[in-house]
Amino acid sequence: MNKGRLEAFSDGVLAIIITIMVLELRAPHGNQLADLQPLLPVFVSYVLSFIYVGIYWNNHHHFLHAATRVDGRVLWANLHLLFWLSMFPFATAWMGEHHDAATPVAVYGVMLMMAAIAWLPFQSSLMRASGRDSTLSRAVDPWGWKSVLPVALYMTGIALAFVNTWAAQALYALVAAMWIVPDRRIEHRLQDTVHHEQA
Repeated sequence: MNKGRLEAFSDGVLAIIITIMVLELRAPHGNQLADLQPLLPVFVSYVLSFIYVGIYWNNHHHFLHAATRVDGRVLWANLHLLFWLSMFPFATAWMGEHHDAATPVAVYGVMLMMAAIAWLPFQSSLMRASGRDSTLSRAVDPWGWKSVLPVALYMTGIALAFVNTWAAQALYALVAAMWIVPDRRIEHRLQDTVHHEQA
């Protein structure tokens, strides 16, 4: 099965997600800088979600680049991941409009958590399809701290939303900062493979 088609479809979905999110940034009715102030929480929510979509796009690209093949399990796991990512515009808009309310901030955290959970079967199915001796399987620990810790932090943020919404949003931003650099293990393994083949 051609992994290029899977990557092209996923890229298209992610591009649509970003487009829908940016459409929520509506121009103010006034014409003064002060009129932009009420839109600041909406803009901050958009920036955070844009970063998250960018993180998933980057890592999705790196994993598919390292993979040797895809199968039916990968396709369904990818659709599962895209489903939760497609909920980002809704959660982003709701939290942006009600950034100081517990439920929208908690729901945003749930969407982030479900996308992180959905990443795990996508990752494992891609590794299984590529084989135990593949570059991808050798480079990635599917249950490493960088895969598991974000889920625990999202759960903490969801609970924290009912105590302090700003602290919860700061925790969501912290997780994004953890993942903002693509997985270096894959890059290093790919470089080692290229050097070995050239030797």
